[in-house]
Amino acid sequence: MSFENQTIIVTGGSRGIGRGIAESFSAQGANIIICGRREPDTLPNNAHFISLDIREPSAAKTLINFAIEKTGRIDCLINNAGGGPPVASKDASPNLTHKVVALNLLAPINLSQAAYPALKETGGSIINISSVSATRSSPGSVAYGAAKAGLLNVTTSLAMEWAPEIRVNAIIVGLVKTEASADHYGGEKGMAHLASNLPMKRMGEPADIARACLFLANPENSYVSGACLEVFGGGEPPSFLKIAEEAHKLG
Repeated sequence: MSFENQTIIVTGGSRGIGRGIAESFSAQGANIIICGRREPDTLPNNAHFISLDIREPSAAKTLINFAIEKTGRIDCLINNAGGGPPVASKDASPNLTHKVVALNLLAPINLSQAAYPALKETGGSIINISSVSATRSSPGSVAYGAAKAGLLNVTTSLAMEWAPEIRVNAIIVGLVKTEASADHYGGEKGMAHLASNLPMKRMGEPADIARACLFLANPENSYVSGACLEVFGGGEPPSFLKIAEEAHKLG
């Protein structure tokens, strides 16, 4: 497929999953618009960067105007920026909760609304990057899980409301290995142990998510809208299996 002369916005596209998405579209000839709070040392080919905090409501129009100023059009908005620190719910401050929800839910809504006129003009699409935390319990990151679950509802609701002009899809992302994974999962040994317990015997890579984005953004897949595509290598083994196994050994 080719995205020659198309404009793809990737929020949080300077590192991790977002960087992998941006590089994949760049390799297909697209113009890339990346936003983040810190400019990276390098950018993919044909990429433009703008520094902003998408949690601020005014940032949405700023980003969309920047994209149109640089390339004259928008073909796909990828709401990738997200995250949130693990915090026990009893200790999470209202300010932290607000910031997590603003980043993972409110910002994608604001950006989608701001991009609507440009996307309608090109017959473009929106891809929301959600998480397995949206579809299972999320202890220790309640606001994050709730926001990502809300993002799936945003996806299906806008897909219905904005059809047939704009397609809206989501990706439910599993455990993905990025430059921050070592600290999060206890180093290489911790990641190897984690991978050995997953169905595919490996963690995902940013390229796995990028390939799904290429599929969903492809205009030829014009009947794919409202989809919440699970890219998680078979999922996470349910904890009850381990509990049952341990109980059997005790018996």
